[in-house]
Amino acid sequence: MELFKSGNPTLTEKIFDRSSNNDASLEGTMTIAGTMNKFGFLMLMVIGAASYTWHLYQDLNQGLMSTLMFTGIFGGFICALIMIFKPNLAQYIAPAYAILEGFFLGGLSAIMNEAFSKSYPGLILQAVGLTFGVAFSMFLLYNFRIIQATEKFKSIIISATMGIAVFYLISMVLGLFHVSMPFMYDSSPLGIGISLFVVAIAALNLIMDFDMIERGAEQGAPKFMEWYGAFGLLVTIVWLYIEILKLLSRLSKRN
Repeated sequence: MELFKSGNPTLTEKIFDRSSNNDASLEGTMTIAGTMNKFGFLMLMVIGAASYTWHLYQDLNQGLMSTLMFTGIFGGFICALIMIFKPNLAQYIAPAYAILEGFFLGGLSAIMNEAFSKSYPGLILQAVGLTFGVAFSMFLLYNFRIIQATEKFKSIIISATMGIAVFYLISMVLGLFHVSMPFMYDSSPLGIGISLFVVAIAALNLIMDFDMIERGAEQGAPKFMEWYGAFGLLVTIVWLYIEILKLLSRLSKRN
């Protein structure tokens, strides 16, 4: 199969190569429309689960909300690992992953909403709007080939994404030893600059995700890869939302 590259670790060449070895004659082949339909279904699952934990927080049932939130973090990670190694199970596990991510995002959003209720009362609504706005803009830029997923483009975005992952990992390890990196959380020009850079890289990863889905459909990947492609796209959308939420919270502190 033609080379696939994506900064998203769920959408890699090896995974699509493995899927191409499956017999697609019995279940059909992957299509772009099928993948986007499944992505829409997963987004509805995320929104529904997020609404539930959001209302738990508003109803002062924060104990259950926290339990579901942390279950979402670890459960979602486990589901993602299973699908990365067993893409054919995505049709069964992707909905569960979406629900778990929804639990996490709903809890996180409720906490952030209260924390910034005075300084930035529209924080969550704006973060959601910007996330979908950026995602749609990236789709248009890709669809009209204004931004093309060339090999050079892929190499740059993959390198930047790996650099961000290493940077976050180092900050987490240092945090275990009580070594803080203030610019990771403050509203300094450096901190805001880092957030803007990460948001840009997350957004550009969507270009690569769209390219991966399109190439998978062109190469005749098995039907179950529609679920896997939808899952991979959801991973990037969740990352983008979290990074936009962080950026807006930093900007609000400068007012």
